[in-house]
Amino acid sequence: MSANKARGTTWESAVVAYLREHHNPGARRNVQMGAKDIGDIDGYYLHALEAKAEKAITLSSYIAQANREAVNASQPYGCAVVKRRMKGTADGYVVRDVATDVRLMNRFRDAEELLKEYQFDVWYEHDQHHRAA
Repeated sequence: MSANKARGTTWESAVVAYLREHHNPGARRNVQMGAKDIGDIDGYYLHALEAKAEKAITLSSYIAQANREAVNASQPYGCAVVKRRMKGTADGYVVRDVATDVRLMNRFRDAEELLKEYQFDVWYEHDQHHRAA
């Protein structure tokens, strides 16, 4: 295995471990699918996730790849999780284009407005929990 491939595999494994601990215990690395690749990691809610651990960061290609893979994975959003040099997993970057981020924020806003309207007490507890986190 090449050093670059090993670095990528190590980063993917670190991201999966982080997601399992903090987001989704079922997160896992995907098997590569060739032309119909579905992203490197499954289990990041609503996203096809492309993990990148490269010396030279090329955000435009990462985002284009993540967006293509989101379509292949039937996920509404794509993002890249980019390793930050000399830092741990939690200090990496989650990157998506502005259009994707706006769609995601609109979804969150609409969901919270519905919850607030129909279950104010539940919304209030949810809001307080996430403000403190």
